[in-house]
Amino acid sequence: MARFTRIQVAQKMTEQGMVPLFYHPDIELGKKVLTACYKGGARLLEFTNRGDFAHEVFGALNKFCETELPEMIMGVGSVTDAGTASHYMQLGANFVVTPVLREDIAVVCNRRKVLWSPGCGSLTEICKAEELGCEIVKLFPGGIYGPGFVKAIRGPQPWTNVMPTGGVSPTRDNLKAWFDAGVSCVGMGSKMISKDILKNNDFDTLEKRIKDTLELIHELR
Repeated sequence: MARFTRIQVAQKMTEQGMVPLFYHPDIELGKKVLTACYKGGARLLEFTNRGDFAHEVFGALNKFCETELPEMIMGVGSVTDAGTASHYMQLGANFVVTPVLREDIAVVCNRRKVLWSPGCGSLTEICKAEELGCEIVKLFPGGIYGPGFVKAIRGPQPWTNVMPTGGVSPTRDNLKAWFDAGVSCVGMGSKMISKDILKNNDFDTLEKRIKDTLELIHELR
């Protein structure tokens, strides 16, 4: 069962302004990633469902957060069907992120009052997602659409909360363009938690990168 309500998750996503994305099959390495992000100031992280037995890794890391990093809100990404979403919610997922808009996922998440963020690529999809109860829409792949797309759709729909994922990097110019366009937060994977950091166990760099990016987002807003 989720430890945080969907309202708490939506507020934290907006407040933090960034959702780090991460997957690795090594549980112990995952604990170090979570700890570095936590020490850097992040209180929310998306674990992507991309490998065999990923749910087992997620379950172990979520238990670790509950005991060692109590304010960390862990969710799951790359979910493509209701069964997978339900399984992760049984493991305590606090939010569910999907690459596509699927009504079956909306139904199971809403039933448990767990925040879900579907990947959308048109204003019609965004409207449908919001009709299904979506609080924060994932714009995916963000790099294809760009900040101009966000600015355009928020003209007729200023109430829409957007989280671009893909095409976001922790640089001043990139983040300024997205936040100037009106995004609520951004999702960052390998641009934040890079392969080099994981390969070299360079968690001090990760902690600093998280801290610096959060400070930059706060400044840009």
